[in-house]
Amino acid sequence: MARSEHYPNGLIHYNPQLSHRGYTLFSADRDKAFLIDMKGRFVHQWQNDKGLTNPMLLSNGNLMALAAPSENVEGQRGLNGQSAACYELDWQSNVVWQYQDPWIHHDYQRLPNGNTLLVKWVPLPRGLVRQIKGGYHEKDDDPKHMLGDVVIEVTPAGDIIKTWKSWDHFDPATEIICPLDHRMEWSHCNSISLTPKGDWLMSFRRISLIAEVSRRTGKIKWKWSGTTSHQHDANYSSDTTITVFDNGVHRKGIEYSRVLEIDAKTKKILWEYADNPPFSFYTVMGGSVDLLPNGNMLICETAKGQFFEVTREKKVVWEYINPFFIANSRLGGRINMVFKIHRYGVDHPALLDKNLDPDRYKNLNRLYA
Repeated sequence: MARSEHYPNGLIHYNPQLSHRGYTLFSADRDKAFLIDMKGRFVHQWQNDKGLTNPMLLSNGNLMALAAPSENVEGQRGLNGQSAACYELDWQSNVVWQYQDPWIHHDYQRLPNGNTLLVKWVPLPRGLVRQIKGGYHEKDDDPKHMLGDVVIEVTPAGDIIKTWKSWDHFDPATEIICPLDHRMEWSHCNSISLTPKGDWLMSFRRISLIAEVSRRTGKIKWKWSGTTSHQHDANYSSDTTITVFDNGVHRKGIEYSRVLEIDAKTKKILWEYADNPPFSFYTVMGGSVDLLPNGNMLICETAKGQFFEVTREKKVVWEYINPFFIANSRLGGRINMVFKIHRYGVDHPALLDKNLDPDRYKNLNRLYA
């Protein structure tokens, strides 16, 4: 879904008969998160001067999100997805919980017991670095230094009660860094979610691996690679199926993105969405997919800030483009990137008794809706 410089933004298309009605959540302008209705009208806004990215709604109506990178860490070693903190905000944007660590990155998960899973980077043991295959060195690399992914479970009081180290469960002989990626880090976890049994489903970009990890033992129950290329956002869409956003970066031949639904047991692809021609749907980073209650898929094409809902027959029934553009010197140019989006139905517990009247945001809607 390529666009020109003059392509419109905001709501592009809406088919009320075939869409799943609700409110779509996304973050923009670095420090804001928005809810929009099906007509693309703003109905609520959160703001945090420390940044808001990858937001999600909790059932109590609070918003969870990651902060912008720490000023001391941002851009360090050329990594993406860093965050200085994880926040929980109430409906009025007041911080009700936070956990600060300049090396957390990409994703989090609030657990049923009230604890929070966070992903962070930690330096790998130097002896292990020499065993890890693949990747290339930058001129200013330290060949003995590499970062690895760790998952921590944090209590509401901020205590770490569990630590999972990826390198205790990965094999350097098989978990090989893509040869077109640098060796600053090994695996690059970009999503963590819960399985129907409460275990962890994780996506590791640099090694194009999806793995299910036992929450009790920490052992990898299964891992799957070879079909996706630098994927994001692996989630159980039912007790037996998993959705994945396959970015297609460094794919052999023409690079293009696609959305997959796979059988959780056999790993057989059950459904696939790609554009026509395939390379017109492509994002080099980010990307998300949610299975909606009506069977449609809600997709975020990060690089273009483009959100769309497709039916099982691959008909686009709702489409929206993030209208907020910012200058980004590191990535180059003027961007409207959005990492992930979510759609919440009109009867979702988080939205009960909430004022979602778009007239409260007349000025914003006049400019962007």
